[in-house]
Amino acid sequence: MARPRSLGELRASGYRPRTVKEELRANLRRAIKDREELFPGILGYDRTVIPGILNAVLAGHDFILLGLRGQAKTRLLRGLVRFLDPEVPVLEGSELNDDPMAPISVWAQRHLAETGDEAPIGWLAREDRYGEKLATPDVSIADLLGDIDPIKAATRKLTFADPEVIHFGIVPRTNRGIFAINELPDLAPRIQVGLLNLLEERDLQIRGFPVRIPLDMLMVFSANPEDYTHRGSIITPLKDRISSQILTHYPAGIEVAAQITRQEAWTDRDIPGVRISDAVRHLVEEITFAARGSDLVDQTSGVSARVAIAGLELLASNLERRALAHGEEDVSARLSDLHMLLPAITGKVEVVYEGEQQGPELVARQIIGQAVKKIFDERFPEVGREVGSGGEDDTGPYASMVQWFAAGGSITVSDDQTFEEYQGALDRVPGLLDLAESFGETPQDRALGAEVILEGLHQHLKLAREDMDSHISYKELVKFHLLKPRRKRGDRDVN
Repeated sequence: MARPRSLGELRASGYRPRTVKEELRANLRRAIKDREELFPGILGYDRTVIPGILNAVLAGHDFILLGLRGQAKTRLLRGLVRFLDPEVPVLEGSELNDDPMAPISVWAQRHLAETGDEAPIGWLAREDRYGEKLATPDVSIADLLGDIDPIKAATRKLTFADPEVIHFGIVPRTNRGIFAINELPDLAPRIQVGLLNLLEERDLQIRGFPVRIPLDMLMVFSANPEDYTHRGSIITPLKDRISSQILTHYPAGIEVAAQITRQEAWTDRDIPGVRISDAVRHLVEEITFAARGSDLVDQTSGVSARVAIAGLELLASNLERRALAHGEEDVSARLSDLHMLLPAITGKVEVVYEGEQQGPELVARQIIGQAVKKIFDERFPEVGREVGSGGEDDTGPYASMVQWFAAGGSITVSDDQTFEEYQGALDRVPGLLDLAESFGETPQDRALGAEVILEGLHQHLKLAREDMDSHISYKELVKFHLLKPRRKRGDRDVN
């Protein structure tokens, strides 16, 4: 059936106007009843955030998503578009997307009075009914709501008393749609005051014009809790008018976080032999979780999911580079590849004062070490006071390794070695690759497990580690300097 192209045809079709919130509510009810996937690509929010959003839409509420960076707030807001009708009729030529049967602008009312049922009708797709603005301190009322346009007045020979001289801002131009303001606290307080009428009375007033334009829209917002104290705040009257506040959060478990990263990260390169195992993906997620638990990281700022996403993409690029450089057909991730994740960590993690004193790169290396230590403790035998000490009383699985290093042994591994060189270096340590048998089925997996063991022993203060660019050397830990007690005044050396 052809779409109506005039007001008369639209009347004859049986069309009846309804508000945006009525439209969203009806389409959401149908989607829930039909058990549709409501927010595709959003993971980990099924029992927390999404029910809150659904309840707000069903209640006809304007709402705000409050959460730290990288918690999919903007994606959730943009996902609301799918609950709009595929398209709606608008009066052709209208700046405010006027409903032909319920016009709100002065221009539309005058135009319909002149043309009647012959008024031409256009159709607006759901994707064009979403507006968004990132709040910054320099945003003005004119940007959001509008202002008098002297050029329009001069061109059309209108007085400044005529409402048609108004140049509408981005908010009214999203009439009959969804408008989102991201990082709301960054909006200057005097500009926030300009939104009060929109949220409560649902009207628009510009420059003291007596005309009141009843806009029809869903207003949604996002904010970071840090903004409330560091950069700005939401004025109390505006908070009172936002009917629902919904808290977002980071994934509670590694599994969900890994699914998000797998979904978002670009790791499918055009070199078939590049492989990132599940163990490595798990390790990358552990780095993010370690950062969220670190005392050196500013937790009020948050650690975004983008850390793991960007890190995994850099890791894939490092494997791609190694495959091209050595002509290898089967390239897997190594622990020594993880230094290439530093740019993804240092650029996205805010450190506290103590972390600034150490330096962001050293903090990032410590975070990686903590993540590897957690994997080591989960996958391999415990390292106790006797086990792994390397002494005569050591009967544990790490005895031969620690004793080999204590006798002067050392190895160096790096991300630019061929696999034969890399495996050969690890094979020099007695019993290392045998103990790593449980880490995977392939030689590459077992070599990775061997590196995890070495790093785990280092984290437990059984081995020393030295980093030189991309080369990592493990050697004996000189315990004498670590354990020798400080001499008190009057003490004598005893031979």
